[in-house]
Amino acid sequence: MRTKQKVRFLIIALLIFIMVSSYITTTVIAKKYMQVSAEKAEGAVVLDATTTTTSYASGMVVIEAESGRILYQKNCNERLAMASTTKIMTALLALESGLDLDEEFTVDERSVGIEGTSLYLRKGEKKTLKELLYGLMLPSGNDAAVAIACRVSGSEEEFVKLMNQKASELGLKNTSFANSHGLDSEGHYTSAYDLAMITAEAMKNPTFCDIVKTKNVTVSGNEEVSGKALKNKNKLLWSMEGCDGVKTGFTDNAKRCFVCSAKRDGMRLICVVLNCGPMFEEAERLLNMGFDNFKKYTLLSSYQPNETVPVKDGVSETVKTLTRRHFSIPLTVEERSNVEYEVDLPKEIQAPVEKEQELGEVKVKLGDKVLFTEKIYAMEEVESTRFFDKVEQITDYWNI
Repeated sequence: MRTKQKVRFLIIALLIFIMVSSYITTTVIAKKYMQVSAEKAEGAVVLDATTTTTSYASGMVVIEAESGRILYQKNCNERLAMASTTKIMTALLALESGLDLDEEFTVDERSVGIEGTSLYLRKGEKKTLKELLYGLMLPSGNDAAVAIACRVSGSEEEFVKLMNQKASELGLKNTSFANSHGLDSEGHYTSAYDLAMITAEAMKNPTFCDIVKTKNVTVSGNEEVSGKALKNKNKLLWSMEGCDGVKTGFTDNAKRCFVCSAKRDGMRLICVVLNCGPMFEEAERLLNMGFDNFKKYTLLSSYQPNETVPVKDGVSETVKTLTRRHFSIPLTVEERSNVEYEVDLPKEIQAPVEKEQELGEVKVKLGDKVLFTEKIYAMEEVESTRFFDKVEQITDYWNI
C-alpha cells in the first residue's frame, strides 16, 4: 500500500513540475518575444543607379529617403564644396543636443559680424535656439550658425569636431567640415550622395521638418532689437507639389547648391545638386522624374505570416511562421514585376518548438540581386508529446 502511495505521489509531483515548467518557459519566451520585437531593423542591401543621368550639376543625386536607394546620379561621390547646405548638419546637431529649444540666452559675441548672409545678430542680443534655427535655415544666417555652434559646444572649433564625428557615425566617406556655416574653407567639402544621406537623417526629426518647410516666420525682438521677419529662400516651397524643404547655398567656390525634399504618395525623395546654375529648375525636374518613374512598394510587412512547417512529435502537426522586419523600396513597374521571394525552410521540424525560434530565411530578389534578407521565426510554441522531452524540460529547469 505504501508503495502505491509513493508511486501516486511521484506521478502527481511530476505533473505539477510539468505544469510549472511549462508556465515558466512560456513566460520567459514571451518576454524574449517582446524584447526581440523592439529591435531596430538592420539596413537592407538595395539597388543603386549605375548609369549617369544628364544634369547641369557638377554633382547630383536623387535618393529615396527611407531605403537610401539611388534613383539618379551624376558624379554623386565626387568631393565638392557645399556652401550653406552645410547648415543641414548644423541644425541636426543642434536638435540632437538635448538643449531646451525655447530657453532664451545671450548669443555669443563671436557670432556677431560673420561675413556673408546674416541674421544681423547684435552684441548682447537674446535669442532662443529655435529662433536661431529659423534664422539658420530660412535666410541662411552665417551668424546664426556660429551662435548655435557656441551654444551647443562652447566654440565653433569644438562644434566642427562634433560635425565630423556625426559624419563618421553616418558612414560618410566623402565629407569633411571646417566650419558650421559653409563659407569656402580648406578641408570643407562633401559629395552629393553624402549630403543626401545627412538630409535623410535630418528629415527623421519632426522639428527639423517643421522648420525647413516654413515659408515665413517672425522671430522675437526686445527694447533694443526689433523682431525679424524671415522668408525661406527655397522658392519650390511655393510652386512644387509635395516640396517640404530643405536648403539653398552659394559661395564663389561652390557656386549654386541646393538640397530639396518632396513627398508624394508616402514616398519621400531627396535631390542634391552641387554647382548647378538652374538649381531650382534642375531639382524640380529630377524629382518629378523620380515620382513619375518610381513607386514605393512594401515587399515585406512587419510580422508578416509565412508558410507553415510540419512538426514531428508535437501537440500540433504544424507550426505557423512569420517574418519580423518591414522592407519597402522604390521600384519601377517593370522591376516590381520581376521581384521574387526565395524561401528556405525545413521540410519538417522536431518538437518542441519555441515561440520566435529561428527556422529559416526569406530573400527578396530582383534578378540575381538580393534586395533584402530576413529570418523566418516560429509564430507559436509547440510542445513535444514525447515523455522524455517533458522530463528533460523539468530537469533543465531545476538544474538536475
